[in-house]
This record gives sequence, C-alpha cells and structure tokens, in this order.
Amino acid sequence: MKPNFWTTAACAAFALPAMAADVSYRADVAPLLKAQCAECHFAAAGAPTLQEFDLAKEKFTKDKTGPRLDTYETLVALIAYPDSGAFMRRLDDGTSQYAGGKPGNMYKYLGETDAERAKNLATLKAWLGQGGWNLNRWKARGDVPAVTKEQVDKLVLKY
Repeated sequence: MKPNFWTTAACAAFALPAMAADVSYRADVAPLLKAQCAECHFAAAGAPTLQEFDLAKEKFTKDKTGPRLDTYETLVALIAYPDSGAFMRRLDDGTSQYAGGKPGNMYKYLGETDAERAKNLATLKAWLGQGGWNLNRWKARGDVPAVTKEQVDKLVLKY
C-alpha cells in the first residue's frame, strides 16, 4: 500500500523533533561554521571576542572581521546572552518575524546555492530547537521586543 500525503506529512511532523534532538554543536554546527565562517569569525583569522569586537566595532568591521564563532561559548554569547539574537539576525533568510522580508547580512555566506543555504539554515534552526530561532535582542529596540524567558527556554543548543 502506497502512503498518502497525510501519512507522509504526519511522519515528517514527528521526525522534525527527532532531527533537532540529533543535531549537536560538535557533529553538525562546528563543522558548518568552520566551512562557512572561519575566514572572518575564527581566532586564526584574527577574529575578536564579542567584548573586543564591541570595543572596536568600526575597526573590525572595516577589516571585515566579526566576533569569534570558533567555540561553543563564543557562539552561545551571540545566541542567548549577552548579544541575544545576533547570530539569528545575521543569518536569517528574511522570513522570520521582524526581518521585514530582508535576509540578514551574513545569510549569503551560509552556502554557494539557495539549496545549500536553506539546508544549513535548517541545521542551525534544528540545533537551536523548536521555537529557538528568534531575532529579539536582550533589550527591546524599536518595534522589536526584548527576548522573553519563554524564548530563551526553547533553546536546546546540544553540545
């Protein structure tokens, strides 16, 4: 018997949480970042810590060097605290709430093709956890409210 659309859709819906549980920093996220982001965001490229970057943003921006992403801890600082949502804002494809249909300035570096970018974005979103991908900052800015405890609680970030 051939599975119908609804059977396939139901199986896919149950598989998504399982996929998220299987995505880890060591196995999936670190290699993705090394392949796509190392040139500008790893210590070997002269990337600063977030604190160093904040002290000299103009210099590092001019040098095309961003905050370090080469360890779990430096990455979490751009996701949860102190720079909540920065990682997501930069890599968003423009479809998230508050993105205004405009992709983040680093989205284009997630891959060579639309398909590769979409696949890598899906991996990152799965790693963050269902509902963990949000563009909110620690403190509200403009029309974008501050990140909520409920949003932070949804972060999985499996090491």
